[in-house]
Amino acid sequence: MKNKIILVLCLSMCMVTAHAQPIKIYAAASLTNAIGDIAKRYEAKYPTVKITPVFGSSSMLAKQIERGAEGDIFFSADQDWMNYLIQKNLADQSSVEPLVANQLVLISPKNSQVKFKPQASFNFSKSFKGYLCTGQMESVPVGKYAKQSLAALNWLDSLKGRIVGTDDVRSALAFVERGECQVGIVYKTDALISQKVKIVGTFPENSHKPIVYPIAVTTKGQNNPDAIQFEKFVKEDPQAKAIFEHYGFSVKPHN
Repeated sequence: MKNKIILVLCLSMCMVTAHAQPIKIYAAASLTNAIGDIAKRYEAKYPTVKITPVFGSSSMLAKQIERGAEGDIFFSADQDWMNYLIQKNLADQSSVEPLVANQLVLISPKNSQVKFKPQASFNFSKSFKGYLCTGQMESVPVGKYAKQSLAALNWLDSLKGRIVGTDDVRSALAFVERGECQVGIVYKTDALISQKVKIVGTFPENSHKPIVYPIAVTTKGQNNPDAIQFEKFVKEDPQAKAIFEHYGFSVKPHN
């Protein structure tokens, strides 16, 4: 009888292992630390599950999914790129939920003396020398938000030829860390993880669209029960919420 029980337990464990599907989450670069920690916490809780995060700009990730990349979950830094996948029937609209929010800040190297006043009368172009780094303004979410704020403050035209557009927000952060750009426009959460830059100021929330990150299961991910379960964990688990808040995100109330 004892041997039969052991055999049943072994078979059950093998079945769980066999049915655990790998999970690939495509997430905005600014989520790197938070999603990395959440994935580790989840894998510790469910040892048979393997999570592979892929980080980059939301625009690049959405295009990769469109070209057939094996993403189960998409976690975007803006609603536009989520809508893009929904329109292509590549994301499950019923699972889309705005999960966390962020702020847009101006950064500079820690030893710099850059001044900043978020008002149109402030001569921003003369407050620093050299270049300003942010995401590519026509596609990368942080760059799109930056363009909106600079335009709203009537600063955009005076910065022609001085803006460096990067592939994602972490690249913009790295440029400022190395001193290749005197200032950068990034998310608050990215500035907080760096020991080499400081936040000079925060752009007014009414100068850009709300910085909200929607998450959804992709059409492919709908066939992966483990991906659906992990997405639920990211949305609902108190541990996940605590990790997001640790990195400076504000968590939207769960529907």
